Amino acid sequence: MSSVFEGQTGAKRRVIAAGPRRREIVVTVLSVALAIAAVGSAGATDTGAADWTLEKCRRYRDAAQEALQRFGSIGLSDEFLSRHRAFLDRDCADPRDVCPRSPQELAFADRLIIRAMNAGTASTFPPFGCRN
Repeated sequence: MSSVFEGQTGAKRRVIAAGPRRREIVVTVLSVALAIAAVGSAGATDTGAADWTLEKCRRYRDAAQEALQRFGSIGLSDEFLSRHRAFLDRDCADPRDVCPRSPQELAFADRLIIRAMNAGTASTFPPFGCRN
C-alpha cells in the first residue's frame, strides 16, 4: 500500500507505507544481496582451494626430487617411476595409482608420505595405492 503526499516544497511524493509490501521488498533485497555475497565468497574459496592444491603439489614434488637425489632409484621399477612422474606432471591430480611393489618402492612411498605430512598435506595426498 502506498500513499501520495505533498511535501513542504509542493512536490508530490509517493511513499510506500510500512506493512506487508514493504517487508516483501526488504526481504527480497536482502535475499539478493546475500546470494551475491555467497556466490562471490564461493568463487574465492574455490580459488583458494585450487591454490592450496597446487602449493601441496609443489611441496610434494620438491620432497620427491629430494628423496630421489638422496636415496636414488635403485629398486624402483620403470612402471613405478613413470606413474609417479605422470602424477607430478598432472599437478598431482588423480588417478592416484602408483603401486609400490618392491621393498625399495614401499620404503620410498613411506618416506614421501611422511615428508608430505611434514609439509602440511594429508597422508592421503601422495599418489600411492594399489588397485589389484
